Amino acid sequence: MSRNVTMMQFFEWHVEADGSHWKRLQETAKDLKKAGIGTVWIPPVTKGHTPQDTGYGVYDLYDLGEFDQKESVRTKYGTKKELLDAIAACHRLGINVYTDLVMNHKAGADETEAFHVIEVDPNNRTEEISEPFEIEGWTKFTFPGRGEEYSAFKWDYHHFNGTDYDARAERTGIFRIADEGKQWNENVDNEFGNYDYLMFANIDYNVPEVREEMINWGKWMIDTTRCDGFRLDAIKHINYEFLREFVGEMINKRGQDFYIVGEFWNPELAACQEFLDTVDYQIDLFDVSLHYKLHEASQSGAAFDLSTIFNDTLVQTHPTNAVTFVDNHDSQPNEALESWIEDWFKPLAYSLILLRKDGYPCVFYGDYFGIGGEHPVEGKKDMLDCLLYSRYHKAYGEQDDYFDDANIIGWVRKGSEEIERSGCAVVMSNSDGGDKRMFIGEDHAGEIWVDMTNAREDHITIEEDGWATFPVNGGSVSVWALPELDIEHTEDNEDDGCVAVPEGEELEANVVTDHDHHESHDNEPANS
Repeated sequence: MSRNVTMMQFFEWHVEADGSHWKRLQETAKDLKKAGIGTVWIPPVTKGHTPQDTGYGVYDLYDLGEFDQKESVRTKYGTKKELLDAIAACHRLGINVYTDLVMNHKAGADETEAFHVIEVDPNNRTEEISEPFEIEGWTKFTFPGRGEEYSAFKWDYHHFNGTDYDARAERTGIFRIADEGKQWNENVDNEFGNYDYLMFANIDYNVPEVREEMINWGKWMIDTTRCDGFRLDAIKHINYEFLREFVGEMINKRGQDFYIVGEFWNPELAACQEFLDTVDYQIDLFDVSLHYKLHEASQSGAAFDLSTIFNDTLVQTHPTNAVTFVDNHDSQPNEALESWIEDWFKPLAYSLILLRKDGYPCVFYGDYFGIGGEHPVEGKKDMLDCLLYSRYHKAYGEQDDYFDDANIIGWVRKGSEEIERSGCAVVMSNSDGGDKRMFIGEDHAGEIWVDMTNAREDHITIEEDGWATFPVNGGSVSVWALPELDIEHTEDNEDDGCVAVPEGEELEANVVTDHDHHESHDNEPANS
């Protein structure tokens, strides 16, 4: 039986722009493996339009920190060599690496060009608010620092269908390119009428040579980085038909074990389901619906009905296509999609994604190591290490839910014979303290369980019939399990806020392939 696998998003928005991040990954990889992290999602590895750019203002897709362009050779995160060294270090430890691809737009063009546009209403991009007129737009990409190394393709306005700045008039707007009868791509999200356009110079996937170039680049990225998967950025703005073609080509090249997850930032479950239908369930999606439920629960306190926490979420309807997460770089404070989960609820939220059988959970770097910038946020490493340890060692076997109360819910994982001392009982409250009586199984009768989070000091003995009553503090979560050490030895192990984590224990290396993170993955919706 393979061990549970956890992904970490290995960056936050305010990682220092000093070129040290790839080195940091290489130096941290062993600790991540020890903590139970099996895969890392790293930020965009391509050259941005400034040395400080996070990678989402992408300039040159073929420059991974190798060419002197945009005021630097390195990217925000380091050089190409440092990137490849970090990926290799992860692979030696059995950690898979997913790279972040930004394919919606390009930024930092080398020259302007004159072409005709039609200005559209920002709130309804299908509504024209001007006659055609000429602008000068930043749409010509010649890559003087790289030349024709790796690709001779040069971008100009023919390859885009929209931009947001007229250099001649020095004004912003949303301008659809009107030459050659260009229109927005169909098969995109219908917010604002048509959400093809997001920012900068918008790539036009109606152009055949663009589709060919981007597919060739994806294959080059696989060959060059030897990554194990992609995270696709902003896919609700990209022609879904192209995405299906792109994903198919990548899997054909690398094999079925090549993993792809998309950022489809739409809390409406029906839209997510429609997208998965379009791409034939070849990729997973981040469970944005669940994120917003967690956010609401953290703000509402006891007024939120915890028994409904998974209603209308992707992990409930499509568990084998859902990547569950608590927060990320976009939802962190002061960012574009700020919806930060309150501190008191973070342990509950992470228990809900890490200790259940469904979904592929992703831990946020900002929650683990902290957030930098002008408004720093302290990390919660000790808390997360406890839950990661419980996921790796305890959260196995049949799951029974006790979602029978609005304020105190629980579930059990009955354990697996193949993983010694496995099984756990999780109980949480968003109001007053209490308890939950749950059945863990007669096989566990007589075992003495403790709270792995150290929130409570009780010792719970599993009764002869396999039942026990598991307490929880108010506004808290407790994870009850059989400790790895004898009870008398756990009393001295409380300083780090986590019970029964043997000092220096190494988690076994586990190379993840072919969607091993799922208990099953048949590329079909769970409830079709």
